[in-house]
Amino acid sequence: MLADTDAGSVITAAQSGASWGYRLLALQFLLIPILYVVQELTVRLGVLTGKGHGALIQEHYGRGWAWVSVGTLIVACIGALLSELSGLAGVGQLFGVPVSWTMGIVFVGLSLMVVRGSYLTVERIAMAIGSFEVVFLVVAWMAHPGLPDMVRGSMSIPWHSPDYQYLVAANIGAVLMPWMVFFQQSSVVEKGLRAEDLRAARWDTALGAVATQVIMAAVLVATAAGLGTAAKGAALDNVPQIAQAFTRALGPMVGRVLFGLGLTGSALVATIVVTLTAARALAEALGADHRLDQTLRQAPWFYGVYMLALGAAAIVVASGVDLVRVSVGVQVMNALLLPVVLGFLYLLARRLPPAVRLRGAYEKAVLLIIVLTTGLGVYSAIAGMF
Repeated sequence: MLADTDAGSVITAAQSGASWGYRLLALQFLLIPILYVVQELTVRLGVLTGKGHGALIQEHYGRGWAWVSVGTLIVACIGALLSELSGLAGVGQLFGVPVSWTMGIVFVGLSLMVVRGSYLTVERIAMAIGSFEVVFLVVAWMAHPGLPDMVRGSMSIPWHSPDYQYLVAANIGAVLMPWMVFFQQSSVVEKGLRAEDLRAARWDTALGAVATQVIMAAVLVATAAGLGTAAKGAALDNVPQIAQAFTRALGPMVGRVLFGLGLTGSALVATIVVTLTAARALAEALGADHRLDQTLRQAPWFYGVYMLALGAAAIVVASGVDLVRVSVGVQVMNALLLPVVLGFLYLLARRLPPAVRLRGAYEKAVLLIIVLTTGLGVYSAIAGMF
């Protein structure tokens, strides 16, 4: 769930705070139960079937629909990878490190970690890296936001504005990501969780849902408070501009270091998750081995896709891209993909054995949440673009 607050999410939250102050703050907390409901379904499916998301779709709906789902995932992963690596490149530039050097270090380091490490090793490294996101909470606190301003801003909803609607879609897409659905289901399978672990896995997911959205809210608050009156209608075009919101509250050096650590943590852990997800999904669709406890010789498709995706994205980023525009655009694309992703998730949850499948009032509540969330995401994306 730390990967859910990735570089694109951080940048989207920062853009939200810069452009609209606290007007998108309430949305961050509204998304907590929605995020839990969605990710709990992936945990339930993974634990109780022992199969990944793509494999289940193929089993119940055929190979064609499985490839539709995997295709949706790959599009989301490509966008996410560009966003994560662009964030890392931006952090490097903050400290005078050339983009090509940053991309080279990231590619070599993450490739060696995956090829030489087990699942447990990779998970521990990712958790350690992701813990740097806690600095965003510190920055938000030190920015001294005014509680009355936060309340007034949260209650002011300018629905008439296409720019606001676009960022609503971006925030929804930043939280409900296609690759998180695939990753969490695959990860609980690879961990070997059983039915008796389901309760603990649900608590794990609930805590993660709260943590990721508190961090998103902290970034928004820190940016809105850090930019002050300048936040109204502002647009952030690059990482240094986003970092200014932090340096105003903490000073140039401390602000840059803390912002750099937080963004690096979010981008690196998400890069690990996104590349593993793409490699697992493709290998699974091809019927190839895809476990981290296997060697490069045992699972060549899995490791090959991982390094190919990581290397290709690094080359594109090294060529130069508009970080903020790409990051926000990727989140809006995620919102547009929600009908496919959440639709399959709901349908698969209804295929579980009677004792554990969705049923009764909870099934109706889940269906309502999925319909309303996808409807709002798609509507806001289209309205914001046109």
